Amino acid sequence: MPQDSSTVSYGGQAVIEGVMFGGKNINVTAVRRKSNEITFLEVPREDKSWVKKLRKIPLIRGVVSIIDSSAKGSKHLNYSADAYADDEIDPEERTKQKEKEESGLSLSMMIGVAAVGVLSFIVSKLIFTLVPVFLEDFIFGGLFDNYILHNLVEGVIKLTLLLVYLWAITLTPVVKRLFQYHGAEHKVISTYEAGDELTVANVQKHSRLHYRCGSSFMMLTIVLGVLIYSLVPWDNMLDRVMQRIILLPVVIAVSFEFLKLTNALRETPVLRYLGYPGLWLQLLTTKEPLDEQVEVSIASFNRMRELDVELEKSKVNSSIRNGVIDAVKG
Repeated sequence: MPQDSSTVSYGGQAVIEGVMFGGKNINVTAVRRKSNEITFLEVPREDKSWVKKLRKIPLIRGVVSIIDSSAKGSKHLNYSADAYADDEIDPEERTKQKEKEESGLSLSMMIGVAAVGVLSFIVSKLIFTLVPVFLEDFIFGGLFDNYILHNLVEGVIKLTLLLVYLWAITLTPVVKRLFQYHGAEHKVISTYEAGDELTVANVQKHSRLHYRCGSSFMMLTIVLGVLIYSLVPWDNMLDRVMQRIILLPVVIAVSFEFLKLTNALRETPVLRYLGYPGLWLQLLTTKEPLDEQVEVSIASFNRMRELDVELEKSKVNSSIRNGVIDAVKG
């Protein structure tokens, strides 16, 4: 049977030769090694109390969630990249690298992984936001004066750049396999949400497209960005650039809320089509996975669920020991 509304909405991301899934209490990455072994990175979620509170506030929760995901996701992507590189080097070089890790060199480098992930996200968003502004002004700046029309053309340029970029990177073998794992991640989540048993055969029956996806979020930031930027007039290039920078958090926040809305309405006739542009973009960012890739995705999801339950029980037991739950009143 399909999962009810109280079920946790799991999410994840594709990594190099693997998949990461995030649970309520833990994030787990499973990676297929060259030896065909599946190894795991298991990182408990230790969100600060103030972060948890911000995650409950509409609009603010979008920016917080995106930044938090970038920080935590970079650690898992780094793990998969290290595993991939480790499989490609000879045993002697691998031994030398492990000695460096034991000396603390790798540990000091890992301290900045989360910060690098956040900075990379911010820089990439600024570049993707501002480059179309300069391109549009260079090509169409002197052709007309209507700022709303300029915003619309800017949005078309931004979408074109995104589509060309995604198409180009899919031509590389590593990214193509990454997008196959992305498809495997979506298929596993869809299978779980449908209430089907997580077997390779069952998972492969489901679509590689999913409403609650970062690709859909990218599409929403483009479409809603045109609308939001058009609410604030600008007179010159400096005003236009500053407006984009200042309103970027607003675009991210509104897009996040709209993504949640389209996911909630995906079973509603007519309204379900609100999420279709994002699904169309996923035709580029996901590929049909191989069975062995689906196996990795299932392994990651099952391990995450298993550890999630264990950690939830330990939290309850800890609360009981600390007197939070009364043994008589319950």
